[in-house]
Amino acid sequence: MRILLTGANGYIGKRLLPILTGHGHEVVCCVRDRKRFAAMAASTAGDVRVLETDFLEPPPEEGLPEGIDAAYYLVHSMSDAAEDFEAREERAARNFLALAARCGTKRIVYLGGIANGQNLSRHLESRRRVEDVLREGSIPVTALRAGIVVGSGSASFEIIRDLVEKLPVMVTPRWLETRTQPVAVRNVLQFLEGVLRDPESVGQGYDIGGPEVLTYKEMLLQFAAVRGLRRRIWILPVLTPKLSSYWLYFVTSTSFKLAARLVNSMKVEVVARPNSLARRLGIELLTYRQAVEMAFERIGHDDVASSWKDSLVSSGADSHLLARVQVPEEGCLTDRQRIPIAGDPEAVRRNVWAIGGTRGWYWGDFLWKVRGFLDKLAGGVGLRRGRTHFDRICPGDTLDFWRVLVADEASGRLLLAAEMKLPGEAWLEFRIERDGGKAWLVQTATFRPKGLWGRLYWSSLLPVHAFLFQGMARNIVGFRP
Repeated sequence: MRILLTGANGYIGKRLLPILTGHGHEVVCCVRDRKRFAAMAASTAGDVRVLETDFLEPPPEEGLPEGIDAAYYLVHSMSDAAEDFEAREERAARNFLALAARCGTKRIVYLGGIANGQNLSRHLESRRRVEDVLREGSIPVTALRAGIVVGSGSASFEIIRDLVEKLPVMVTPRWLETRTQPVAVRNVLQFLEGVLRDPESVGQGYDIGGPEVLTYKEMLLQFAAVRGLRRRIWILPVLTPKLSSYWLYFVTSTSFKLAARLVNSMKVEVVARPNSLARRLGIELLTYRQAVEMAFERIGHDDVASSWKDSLVSSGADSHLLARVQVPEEGCLTDRQRIPIAGDPEAVRRNVWAIGGTRGWYWGDFLWKVRGFLDKLAGGVGLRRGRTHFDRICPGDTLDFWRVLVADEASGRLLLAAEMKLPGEAWLEFRIERDGGKAWLVQTATFRPKGLWGRLYWSSLLPVHAFLFQGMARNIVGFRP
């Protein structure tokens, strides 16, 4: 089949692509930024094409593929910082529908959310509205509606992991007693691929869930049991949705916007309506505990295929951020370190590629943690996002409170843009330079201040920067794993 895959850079899309190509399908991936997707496309075996398009804009006039047998619609903006995210989701769905029609698409497969209740959250109502918009067209739609998706790197998995591993005792909101039906990401992928072979599902809608209905409290306790941890949970009815959102925001790696939307969704019971789809497709549904165990197996082998934290909207980042691969010079303040490399330049390059996360920042990790804590207090992303892989980096990935703009192993250039709260814009760049048989690590911190407050901010940190950046560069060169 010739398949159109939207959201190919997303949590589900990254995992679905190799499955589709592994089954011999030709896949056209729709992405907003071709540069961000290039590394993944190159590593995927099979017939893969890339179509650069932004569904918030009308589809391009030229260069569209023809004869599309099936199109997956996986575009989702739950953590989008925009207040009008419902209108944005509807506009994206209509633009996708126009593109799909022009490509001669025979069917659409949409992954939405279970929305069976009367009083839905804005997020779940938006998911249901998107399905309605897609069904307004002439192309038959197969809708798969999921609740909590459990897998390494999923938002629900990482948030529950933060809560369980950091809090021996939890005083929690009332919504922990809400029932939900979690589903393993492996099963979600099986459903998505399986409906292509199931003509009965064309034009139909199905709720997909695991074999158990659990409360969020039960999910936390089962997660703790998998980790071999004893946890106590007390539920207080006095915690308002706003206080609950702050509770999630400060304890976990989520942004406040996403925390607020999660809390509003978690107040709504999400239980799947029974259907025969899993039986028809021969899918063995995994329990919640099995899904968690499989996720940690992936994490233990450093084989996390995708993470919700790498989405640009997870931090409210500009979708055009990755196009800014040249650091500005006008009106900027800089700190530049140039350290000679006595040993193997490739070893130094690997040290650079492992920066952040569990490896840390090579000098002053306590200061970085303090900065992350202050950023969290100011409403920023903080340091808790870490990184998806220990030593692999791709453009668009998150790295603590930075976003990777360039990760070019051949030239030894790594460029990071700050997503922390700042009175200005900041970049951190590493280069391996070679000249006449000698090599140097060149590390440049650049800050473009906004007004007087920005300049005062940089000036106040000059004493710290004098030690921090020099110590970082020297330790990166001298570090031996």
